[in-house]
Amino acid sequence: MTADSNPALLDTEGPLGPGADGDPAAAGAPSARGPRARNTRAYLLYVLGKLGGAVVSLFAVLVTSFFLFRLIPGDPVKQMTGGKRVSAEQLAAMRKEFGLDKPVMAQFWDYTGNVLSGDFGTSYQFHAPVMEKIMGALPATLLLTGTAYVLYTLIGIWLGTRTAWRNGKLGDRFNTGLALTLYSVPSFWLGLLLIITFAVGIGPIPGMFPTGGLESGGETGVAYVLDVAHHMVLPVVTLVAVGYAQTLLVMRSSLLDEMGSDYLTTARAKGLRDDLVRRRHAVPNAMLPTVTLMFVNLGTVVAGAILVETVFSWPGLGGLFYQALSVPDLPLVQGLFFVFSTAVILMNTLADVIYPLLDPRVGR
Repeated sequence: MTADSNPALLDTEGPLGPGADGDPAAAGAPSARGPRARNTRAYLLYVLGKLGGAVVSLFAVLVTSFFLFRLIPGDPVKQMTGGKRVSAEQLAAMRKEFGLDKPVMAQFWDYTGNVLSGDFGTSYQFHAPVMEKIMGALPATLLLTGTAYVLYTLIGIWLGTRTAWRNGKLGDRFNTGLALTLYSVPSFWLGLLLIITFAVGIGPIPGMFPTGGLESGGETGVAYVLDVAHHMVLPVVTLVAVGYAQTLLVMRSSLLDEMGSDYLTTARAKGLRDDLVRRRHAVPNAMLPTVTLMFVNLGTVVAGAILVETVFSWPGLGGLFYQALSVPDLPLVQGLFFVFSTAVILMNTLADVIYPLLDPRVGR
């Protein structure tokens, strides 16, 4: 058989083939223009496209964070006076101090330049740099929402897997119904209900937990850690009860789609136990939508839970955002909104970048 009649020989034995120099290692090496190089190039283009989309989204957030909150009723300068009698000259001086005497577009370009340099301005009500206030409240939010995030993600994946694998049985119907019910419950209403029942006490049930706050004060060492954990119980339970349902439902739906696949039938035919089929074959393939949801929820960890933090007087970013809205403290509101939105955009972009690594079909 000649090389002309067999195209495969042209790729490996022709004068331009990788094995032309007689090196066996070179003969087995992939060509620079082979499938691996093309896949890498396609993935890089995919990543660049996602990063470009993230930049556009961040600019849209920048514009929105500036103009949206200027629609809030009320004069922030008058709010800063606390209802005291202030002359028109003093109000004008305050507006000039905070740059509110300039045209709106001039304020926007000043704001854009400051944000790009990492400066979100000075808070009207706290008279401190906005970034300083954000960084001061961030640890409390990460502690509360981070703990809740880990718990409701693990619970949601575990229950979603078990309910799907026992589809139609009593446990499946009960867990799915409970998840749908809790998912539709407003978080602030559930928080208030828990405070009334387990903090204030109702009937024979005594109050066992604090009504709010991060700590009681005066504790140190292990006693301080236990005190903070005691204050975290009710807000964490509130966030977990509302948050785990979404993960459960997504995981259950994904696993149900996989359960009819031929590869699971093949795995069972090989004699694998049902538990191994679920853990080693079905669950990993059903995890892709759940992974996306996990990254989206991870972005909201930084944003905190505004309503829950407000109900429980938790000194985090959510409570700080509520205080800023009540003034309105424009620099603080804009800074918090930008930070919240940036966290969500970055986590979504990271999920998009990782997704093709989990499923090569994505991004082609």
